[in-house]
Amino acid sequence: MNAFRLASRLSTRASSQILPRGGAAAINSTCGLRAAAAPAFQKIAANNISTTLPARKEPALHELGSVDHAFTDDRVDRIAEPERRAFTYLLLSGVRFAYASTARVLVVKFVSSMSASADVLALASAEFDIGAVGLGKTITVKWRGKPVFIRHRTPAEISSEANVALGSLRDEETDDDRTLQPEWLVVLGICTHLGCVPINGAGDFNGWFCPCHGSHYDVSGRIRKGPAPLNLEVPPYKFTGDTKILIG
Repeated sequence: MNAFRLASRLSTRASSQILPRGGAAAINSTCGLRAAAAPAFQKIAANNISTTLPARKEPALHELGSVDHAFTDDRVDRIAEPERRAFTYLLLSGVRFAYASTARVLVVKFVSSMSASADVLALASAEFDIGAVGLGKTITVKWRGKPVFIRHRTPAEISSEANVALGSLRDEETDDDRTLQPEWLVVLGICTHLGCVPINGAGDFNGWFCPCHGSHYDVSGRIRKGPAPLNLEVPPYKFTGDTKILIG
């Protein structure tokens, strides 16, 4: 026990001789300052590291490689296996041709569905027998749901209409421009004012008269008096025989 006490005293004296007075306190204060400044130094170091080190770059899709190795296993070698390349081209061409043919068939069917049917085309034109129409008489026929006036004109009517001055007409047309044969006049029986049906053989010019608003037409179907702006329309027609006429 005495020996232990002696050793402790000797160590205390040795430390007091090595360190100057106040050295221990200085060491303790230095250690405290370092401990207090440690978080600040750590923050600065972290900022420097984050600014100097490059950001981690995510790998691109092509850099990941093939997971199932299908790219390398199923890849066709164009040099070692040229016949496989030809077969691939043939297969792709055949599939594209099949797609094009199918699209063509669908387009043709769609366009043909919008065209007129056979019964509609049959109504587009109509043939009439005019052999029984007497001189100076008018018959009314139906074409596409519209009335059509067919008049067998006399020589006096033809001469009278041919001598009408164009300057006196609202809608200037000569009689020859409105007929294929001078003795036959074919016009739509619809007033050009509001679509009424004029009365045959009436009016101030012995042609047609619309009683709705008082439009007068001559024997050539031209407007001569009243509010109608245009002449009676001439439908497309032709003579298929001496007594046959085809309208449409």
